[in-house]
Amino acid sequence: MRREEKVRRIFADLRRRYGPSFRDDPGTVLAKVTSATEDPFRVLISTILSQRTRDEKTEEASATLFAKYATPQAIADAPVADLVERIRPVGFYRQKAEQIRKVSRIILDQHRGRVPDTYDELVALPQVGPKTANCVLVYGYGQPAIPVDVHVAVISRRLGLAPPDADEEAVERSLARVVPRRLWLQLNERFVRFGKEVCRTNFPRCTVCNFTSFCSYYRAMRRTTRRAP
Repeated sequence: MRREEKVRRIFADLRRRYGPSFRDDPGTVLAKVTSATEDPFRVLISTILSQRTRDEKTEEASATLFAKYATPQAIADAPVADLVERIRPVGFYRQKAEQIRKVSRIILDQHRGRVPDTYDELVALPQVGPKTANCVLVYGYGQPAIPVDVHVAVISRRLGLAPPDADEEAVERSLARVVPRRLWLQLNERFVRFGKEVCRTNFPRCTVCNFTSFCSYYRAMRRTTRRAP
């Protein structure tokens, strides 16, 4: 099956599962932030907190943090010790407390208190790589981009939308070539939800997946099962 046909079938199915827009039924922490606040700064900080952390822990830490410190000025002026305590549920919370304080200060000093809305300016910020920058563009500013986290990468490789050995940046390039730009805004939210509910990284639920007819992972598992004694 051609990759373009795979994309059509995948997005049609995910649209039926999760609706036409993540704003209508937000299922991830970033989509919830967007729907609730429309605040690029909160999207940026939540994304930094989410690095190597489960969504539920990110949501818990973000809520506790923003209850007291919700602006660049507030976080830049906050005692690091208090930031540490408020974001303790996330991984590497001490490092992240220092980084969100530093990011907030740079936004104040170099960007007049406004989160940058270009990729190059975003990746120049501390603790901001390609995925985080693209998350801010998508969830913070509604700009078409493709944030690639572990769910997006795993699903794309399994379904043949990216090479099996592609790293996250290569997955992004592959998806940008095959997925129409009009679908980029929904890609991350839909793939992440599908990755949590069905195409799990360690234990995929292939029996409830509609993509087994063209899934490379599923075909490989079937061959292995048939060869087993």
